[in-house]
Amino acid sequence: MDKTIFGLIGYPLGHSWSAAYFNEKFRGKGYAHKSYQLFPLASLDEFPALIANVPELTGLNVTIPYKERIIPYLDDIDETAHQIGAVNTIKITREKGHIHTKGFNTDAAGFFLTVTDHIKRSNALILGTGGASKAVAFALQYLKIRYSLVSREPRVVGILSYDELTVDIIKDNKLIINTTPIGMYPDVGACPPIPYDAIGEDHFLYDLIYNPEETGFIRQGKIKHAQTMNGMQMLINQADLAYEIFNSTKDTTPCFPVRYPLPPQSSD
Repeated sequence: MDKTIFGLIGYPLGHSWSAAYFNEKFRGKGYAHKSYQLFPLASLDEFPALIANVPELTGLNVTIPYKERIIPYLDDIDETAHQIGAVNTIKITREKGHIHTKGFNTDAAGFFLTVTDHIKRSNALILGTGGASKAVAFALQYLKIRYSLVSREPRVVGILSYDELTVDIIKDNKLIINTTPIGMYPDVGACPPIPYDAIGEDHFLYDLIYNPEETGFIRQGKIKHAQTMNGMQMLINQADLAYEIFNSTKDTTPCFPVRYPLPPQSSD
């Protein structure tokens, strides 16, 4: 069989678990001709050359800081990715010398599948406004959960700054999701600057970071006896969905909300 390469683009990539996960998956299925590599791109200006110069490259995952910025470089994007405004998976097809790239988003489904059994309807705070934040917001909208975005430097009316997070705001938002890289390896001592004293046992703190397994954000939640979850299961979910996209012969996606049974939408 022809050699096939998949990979991850972003910068930096020293924290990534993706290559080990996908390569183990390929070995388990006996796909000796398939491999997964890391492609750290200091600039997206390097993206067209990567696609052109690695003819075996068939699929890519996208991570920080390129999930939004990659879109203008692609030939097409899936409807879900278009609605979210972020791409974390790219399928590359090559036919008669023509290269076609299509973007998908598996983050929203990956997040959705981890929270539906754990949360009740509640107001939520989403820490961060990047590509991962957009995917989380998309899933919460479907679940009819009201949310507010929090940013270090709000540029849009309605987005809160960390300085605006009062004890009352924290108490009114039982679901708090960190979509920022704050606390990610190697800066494991950092955590988002929210008033943790207002966290209680009825809160659910969800950190999309998976390395380290217990971030400062998660640790603070545990101290306050809140329910907590890190990003490992979401990572596995979105990676498995990306794997299906990479290996599908159809120009379709198993992404949110096509494949998985979803809860009925309420009328309120």
